[in-house]
Amino acid sequence: MLSWCSLKILNLFGWSVVGQPAQLDKYVIIVAPHTSNWDFFIFLLLKFYYQLKVNFIGKHTIFIGPFGWFLRKIGGIPVVRTENHNVVDTIVLAFKQNQKMIFALSPEGTRSYKNHWKSGFYHIAINAKVPVQTCFLNKTNKTLGFGPLLELCGERQKDLELIRQFYRNKKGINSELFSDIVFKK
Repeated sequence: MLSWCSLKILNLFGWSVVGQPAQLDKYVIIVAPHTSNWDFFIFLLLKFYYQLKVNFIGKHTIFIGPFGWFLRKIGGIPVVRTENHNVVDTIVLAFKQNQKMIFALSPEGTRSYKNHWKSGFYHIAINAKVPVQTCFLNKTNKTLGFGPLLELCGERQKDLELIRQFYRNKKGINSELFSDIVFKK
């Protein structure tokens, strides 16, 4: 029922769903572009539609009250972003300790423009030895869903070029805020 309702809500707002998530026990999902507060809710409906058990991180300040309970219930993990908590190492360890784990994050890390992506997803995938599932929304034709599953080779530039090729024509809700697909030096 939740799956059906999620799709109907997306359709009501003009969005259509394309692609399928990987049918694997372990992988990292990168969600982009992330240029609006609406992205979270749109991708949440996608998660419900596919009935994915996904973990994700978010800034600790949104994990308060009933909304905080709800976020934790659906897989959210609060993180204090002003402090270094070795989040990458913690998630890699979780991949190694669990037989099934899907972890989603937005490499842009924020809805405001940055001139780079955060590299955490890359380090998680390489160190946990799991593939990366591309996930997107595209305001141009109001589609969202899943693209190719990428097996990263560990050569940063080669891997980033694969990712760049997939996201090159995707436009976020505020497309001028979509970050360049490069890692901070």
